[in-house]
Order: sequence, then C-alpha cells, then structure tokens
Amino acid sequence: MSLRDPQNSSELRVADFDFHLPEELIAQQPPAVRGASRMLTVDRGTGRIADREFGDLPQLLQAGDLLVLNDSRVLPARLFGRRANSRGKQEATGEIEVLLTSPNGLGRWSALVRPGKKVRVGDRLAFPYANGEIALEAEVLSAGEFGERELRFSPPPALGKSFFSVLDEIGHMPLPPYIHREDALPDRERYQTVYARERGSVAAPTAGLHFTPEVLAAIEARGVEIARLTLHVGLGTFAPLRVEKLSEIRLHSERYTLSDEAAAALNDARAEGRRIVAVGTTAVRTLEHCAHVAAGRPLTGHSGETEIFLSPGHRFQLVDAMLTNFHLPQSSLLMLVSAFAGREEVLAAYRHAVAERYRFFSYGDCMFLS
Repeated sequence: MSLRDPQNSSELRVADFDFHLPEELIAQQPPAVRGASRMLTVDRGTGRIADREFGDLPQLLQAGDLLVLNDSRVLPARLFGRRANSRGKQEATGEIEVLLTSPNGLGRWSALVRPGKKVRVGDRLAFPYANGEIALEAEVLSAGEFGERELRFSPPPALGKSFFSVLDEIGHMPLPPYIHREDALPDRERYQTVYARERGSVAAPTAGLHFTPEVLAAIEARGVEIARLTLHVGLGTFAPLRVEKLSEIRLHSERYTLSDEAAAALNDARAEGRRIVAVGTTAVRTLEHCAHVAAGRPLTGHSGETEIFLSPGHRFQLVDAMLTNFHLPQSSLLMLVSAFAGREEVLAAYRHAVAERYRFFSYGDCMFLS
C-alpha cells in the first residue's frame, strides 16, 4: 500500500519525515540579489528531478496557468521591553522579548514571551523608543503553555500615532530562530515579498521571496494569470510538533481571506482544465481549505480561519503544481510537500539538495513540483 494512501497515513510518525541537514546549509542571509536562487524541479509523473535556477520559472509555466500568490505582509512583530511600574516607568529588570503572533481585537494580541517565567498575569510591560521614551505599554491578561500570553496594548502615548505606526518604528522583523543573527535594516525589505500588501503575518511566505517585478512581468507575458489571496502566518510557524504520530497533530489556526475576484479566477481555471500553481505552502493550505469549505460547489469570496493539516493521504482538489522552499526536518510543511509529491520521493529530492549544497529554509533556495 502506498504511503500516500489515506488508509496508511495514520500509521506515519513525525520521525518518518527526518533527514540529515548540515548546519552550514541553513541560509543566514538572503542571496545578494533577489531572485538569484537555485531551484530544484520535481516531476511527479516521472519522478525526474533537475537542477535549475529560479529565473527559469516562467519557462516552466504554461499559457493559461493560474499562479496564486499570498499577499500577506510581515509585521515587525518582535518587541523588546521591560516590566513597568504603576507610573508607567520601566523597571530595572531584565529585558523581555515579545513576539506578537495574532491580533484578538480591541488592542489584544496573542504573543510569545521570553523569558516566560518572568512575565505573569497582571504585569504591565513597557516598550521604548531608541531614546528611552515609552512607545507602547501592554497588560498581561492571560498565560498559556510554552510562553504564550495574551496582551492588551494601551493606545500609544504620542498623539496622532497609531499602534502600527509605532510598531514600524520600534519593532524588529521576526526572523526565524534558525537564523542565528539579529535582524538588520535590509531584512525590512528582503524578508518581505515584492507583492506584500495585507499587513498581518509574523513570518514571511518564503516561497514568494524569490519573485521580482521582472519575473512577475515575464510570467504574465507568457499568458499566465495571477491571483492573490491572503493567509497571515501565525504561531504555528514557530511551534514545534510535540507529538509522535501524524494523526495526533493539531495546528494553530491562521486567518485568511479569499476575495471574490480570486474565487472567480479559481473557478474559471478549474472549469477550463487549466493548472493552478500555488506559490508557497501558505497558498496551498488556503486553497485546499477553501476547497473543503466549498464541498464541491463553486468557490466564493470569504474570510475565516484554518487549522488544516495536509499529510500523505490528502487528495488535492485545487493545487496542480507548487513552488516552495526547503523545510525543516519533521515539520508539518515537509509533510504537506510529501502529501503532494510522495514522502519517499520528497525525501530523495531533499537528499539530492543536500548533496548539491542547496541553501535551506527561509532565505534559501526553492523547489518547483509539478
């Protein structure tokens, strides 16, 4: 029985998606020029793999294809502050790092806090400008496992400034923990897609980082249609899998929006037998979730939340090809790619990528699976 058979997928374990990755292959910086990345292609029909360049992508697309992009914009969601006293002044305690993960309305945010043991319910936190003046204050409303907190932010003390404008001034780009350096000014641009529009992610939809305006223009010149949806990447990106069996995995929910325009483009492409090509696992998850919601009916524009977990055995309803970066061992994203192209085939492609010294993870190279 195939590992992609749904009757067998429940027997798979997280450890079945492991592979050896030398530390030096984890990209710590983006390529010097956006789009100057390598691309490993995988033909699902023949199993053939080939070493290409990302700039070859327009040649691999066909007139009539529908390319789907995730236009979520990354927030500078890392804040550094200290506990505040009753007068709003910072206390002389150790620095506290806060990673905002999702808004809960009315100034409330879910967040990861480090060190979690120092931040208790009822504490007030103060986050300063570079000159030491308080830029933002927040109260800790509740505490969860693994450093999770809910914070309620007060309006910024400076008149005329919005929360997001202050966040742009004092926040840091939330580079993943496997990038062993502090964020720098270039990350404000490079850890963001050129088509990012809708503010809300705490991690980049990294397959999109390779695109330039020139590549997008070349794609459209080939007669490829482009549609955009939005999925805001949240806590699930940072949360490790803490179970052994795939059947036990539960992902955090993430917010998404499918516009009426995108829904119509997807319906037309499917009705006309044209390929739908998803850029990134975030686009894949959103498309497959929306197909599940539609339950065989035409897609409609809507917003919602998804916890969808795609693993071997999933029958893809919308996605015919995907562009994606290389993912962490034993991660839900590696399982998603394995669901699309087969676990053994994907792990073989990863072994080839390691042998050929591809660059891995967010600032690394990419794969095109068709």
